[in-house]
Amino acid sequence: MLIRQNRIIDERGRTLILRGLNLGGDSKVPLPPAPVSGPGRASSQVPWGLLARSLDNPSEASFAGRPFPLEEADERLAQLVRWGFIFVRLPVTWEALEHQGPGQYDESYLAYLRKLLLAMEKHGISAYIDPHQDVWSRFTGGDGAPAWTLEGLGMRPELMDATGAAFTWQRYGEYHGGRPCPPMSWPANYNRYAGATMFSLFFAGNYYAPDLRVGGESVQDWLQGHYIAAMRHAYRRLKNCAAIAGWGTMNEPNAGFVGHRDLASPEKPLIPLGPAPSPFQAMLAASGHRVEVPVYGITPLGRRVIRRETLNPQGLSLFRPGFSCPWMRAGLWEERGGEGRLLRKDHFALYRGRPPRFEDDFLKPFMLKFIESMKGAREGTVFFIEGPANGGHPAWGGEDPPNTVNAFHWYDGFSLYTRSFRPWFGFRPDGRPVLGRRGMAAYYRDSLGRALAWTGERMGDMPCLLGEFGIPFDMNGGRAYKTGDYSAQEEALSFYYDAIDEAGLHSTIWNYSAGHSKEWGDGWNGEDNSIVSRGPGGEALGRALAGWLRPYPMATAGIPLGCRWDRKKGSFRFRYRAEAALKAPTEIFAPAECLGEKPEYRCEAGGNSLQIEYAPSRLLIYHGDYDGEVKLELRRAGVRQQGS
Repeated sequence: MLIRQNRIIDERGRTLILRGLNLGGDSKVPLPPAPVSGPGRASSQVPWGLLARSLDNPSEASFAGRPFPLEEADERLAQLVRWGFIFVRLPVTWEALEHQGPGQYDESYLAYLRKLLLAMEKHGISAYIDPHQDVWSRFTGGDGAPAWTLEGLGMRPELMDATGAAFTWQRYGEYHGGRPCPPMSWPANYNRYAGATMFSLFFAGNYYAPDLRVGGESVQDWLQGHYIAAMRHAYRRLKNCAAIAGWGTMNEPNAGFVGHRDLASPEKPLIPLGPAPSPFQAMLAASGHRVEVPVYGITPLGRRVIRRETLNPQGLSLFRPGFSCPWMRAGLWEERGGEGRLLRKDHFALYRGRPPRFEDDFLKPFMLKFIESMKGAREGTVFFIEGPANGGHPAWGGEDPPNTVNAFHWYDGFSLYTRSFRPWFGFRPDGRPVLGRRGMAAYYRDSLGRALAWTGERMGDMPCLLGEFGIPFDMNGGRAYKTGDYSAQEEALSFYYDAIDEAGLHSTIWNYSAGHSKEWGDGWNGEDNSIVSRGPGGEALGRALAGWLRPYPMATAGIPLGCRWDRKKGSFRFRYRAEAALKAPTEIFAPAECLGEKPEYRCEAGGNSLQIEYAPSRLLIYHGDYDGEVKLELRRAGVRQQGS
């Protein structure tokens, strides 16, 4: 896989469209080391990631077998190929690699990954490794970093929920009267103490806490050094796997407290509802203070404080004896007379005398350091870089590494957080309503278009991949589970893929979870976004296929100019400029589920007759010596031809 200007090409010079999925959502949590049980349920039915016990004994965690057992690999990978998903974003967490302790790598997991990648190669599937995290780690409400990263700063992971430093799905009910953790609330941990502190130190500790040291190093160098070393070790173990097309730098990095203007006030929380501690309140609670914070909800008058909640009602300290809050040690606040006093409320508001831009000042230097280190593992590697969720991207110029792809994410936030979808109504992130199907389609096109425009203007027009997008399958009150009707999910996904096709984007949908069940969802934080679910025999059954299974140009011997799939009419149209110098055929994915076993086609090439071959789910077009525009219409047998 090579990059030429803003295109990704194969070794035969054809322009590729990378289309695939994230494999998979349940790779965020380890497998159970032994049978576990839950209230009234057999052990085999309880996903490990949902149990409080899964947070115990972190050094013994094993991810070997995620995303699925090797004995299932051939069947599942063949399924992906049938669906046209021949490019995979493969989440690999830092914890999976280095959970036993600093510098102690899980070689059994790496051996498993190697065998999985070899199986992918056999099936013609390529992958990029995604160093995945959400809100720092499993022990702070998400996934990613090992527990020892927290312990190195004196934090006690088992007290995260009790002190309000984070809330976890596994222990939420224990501290909230038995209530289940609200769906899609986990991102609020980005504004809690533990996650915000760790991200601030990881990316910007040398500037905002320069005297804080761990193991004889600055805290930033200690954290980044171990992270990069773990990924580099993995790449050395896997570098001869031909299926590896590239490597990500970090999933959805976060600024933590960086850029916060007033530590006494909450600012722009990622989740606007629920408890909203200010950074200083979060610091106080983590240090053993009982802190009352406002809880926001939706009222007839809009977003309002609906009640108050006490963080750390037991007055426990998150820190082991001999340790204290790193921000106290950095002089941001002090204890006086049993009370906390904020000394520098604007500590994170400036960087070298001006407001910081996290993406350029802190994220990009980390990316450059990561890329430079990994290049030594294998030259020519393609790197997939990401900005923060709902954030910006780092500027990229001619002096920066060339083999890069902007792997941005996009979700329809209204549908995702409300777990609902109406094809004729929605909201933009700024609160403006979107009306009508045409309005919704335009909103999705515009959303992707803005990311493409930024990339073109500020990132050297590098290729773009939509690394994550998708829907909750339990939306609209779980109606589809009750009726078997997934038409709402199909329409939502059709909107998304229509916008992706129009933009000519590479894409990997979130997600494929091999262990998904209707009862437990993806097995992580109550999410239910998997496009497959486990059938009665353990097989992976596709869901809402009509929304995501469609024809597309896999490899074009020239320049793609535009494609469109009309799923109601069963018609696919594709325009491109053929290049006679490329002798390999243009290859179209043409699934029988959409077009039938023997689809009809019409091809216009300036009066030239091109050689066309059809094999199951593939249409091959040979151009000979023809240079120029080609118009292809592919349709189900019996569908009336459309005008050119």
